[in-house]
Amino acid sequence: MQDIAEQLLAWHSSGRSFAVATVVGVSGSAPRDPGAALAVDAAGEAIGSVSGGCVEGAVYELCQEAVASGTPVLERFGFSDEDAFAVGLTCGGILDVFVQPVVPGADPALDAGITYIASGTPVALARAIAGPAGLVGATVAVTADTHHGSLSPAPSTTGALERAVVAEARAMLEAGRTGQLTLGLDGRPCDDEEQGTVTFFVEAYVPAPRMLVFGAIDFAAAVVRIGKFLGYRVTVCDARPVFATKRRFPEADEVVVDWPHRYLDSQLSAIDGRTVLCVLTHDAKFDIPLLERALRLPVGYVGAMGSRKTHRDRDARLREVGLTDAEIGRLRSPIGLDLGARTPEETAVSVAAEIVAHRRGGSCLPLSAGDGPIHRDLAARPAPAPEAPASAA
Repeated sequence: MQDIAEQLLAWHSSGRSFAVATVVGVSGSAPRDPGAALAVDAAGEAIGSVSGGCVEGAVYELCQEAVASGTPVLERFGFSDEDAFAVGLTCGGILDVFVQPVVPGADPALDAGITYIASGTPVALARAIAGPAGLVGATVAVTADTHHGSLSPAPSTTGALERAVVAEARAMLEAGRTGQLTLGLDGRPCDDEEQGTVTFFVEAYVPAPRMLVFGAIDFAAAVVRIGKFLGYRVTVCDARPVFATKRRFPEADEVVVDWPHRYLDSQLSAIDGRTVLCVLTHDAKFDIPLLERALRLPVGYVGAMGSRKTHRDRDARLREVGLTDAEIGRLRSPIGLDLGARTPEETAVSVAAEIVAHRRGGSCLPLSAGDGPIHRDLAARPAPAPEAPASAA
């Protein structure tokens, strides 16, 4: 929903009703991750996507029905070859889609959530997608210090359920995690298969992950462009003011003139496990103080440019300043995958490919070389909740 938040806010501000279809469960080689969203307003205008084309038409119709009826619905889409008229995923996966109507002013949680998302304020939306009648569609919007909406008016619920949802959603917000949560009506964590439970889909909307690019060289400009393409908030940092200019890096969110290690020290409260660091200076006086700090931080990725000889020298220097084998083992050096890259643009693709593979657990082998699931991180996910009705065989 974050990708379409600006348009949703415009609809909401103008008083236009709409429905939001959100991917809430994925199994197998589904095309989109949980949280992908398609929205349709009362006039039939559509924004966003839930499947990259496979089931967009069917979901569009569900959104129109939800706008008209005011009733939320959970629908499952699966493989469709057995029925030529069935709507399904040709990739063989399973997609659970929750469609929720939104009437501006009717739900304090949705009103607040859309406003928070559009403004960039971190918020988690917890929506009941399966459970007792009257509770499905109930929403709570949770920030770091408050929440909007309530579950108490729904039948058979207690304050304990609302307190548990708020606590769990806040924890997921802090971790920047989106996923399903199943609770009993008394608020205790439950298994999906237990009776009398409520399944919530919790979406954590947090600022874009950060990419810190150290070294204002020509390769850095290409890395900045591909970092923006991947959705990162990109900073370029270099101690040399003649190179670190906005004119040379117009696509960067910010360009900082400072010693790399000193700038990193100033950003400790603004980096997290999603942050990636690309060290492109390949100059020991910049690299070693920076990497000494970076490899001890809980960031997602640290890569450094340089030849094999540069890497061996860098390794020895890092050991001299006291880094352990485990800490040095976190360093991706030379940075990037072996694509045979030569140009800055090709090198940027190599770097981006390694970042994605590291984040998603990819093997870095050609897809044609294996026969397992294409989306490795989805293989370990539990199958979607069994309450969802089947739309295709």
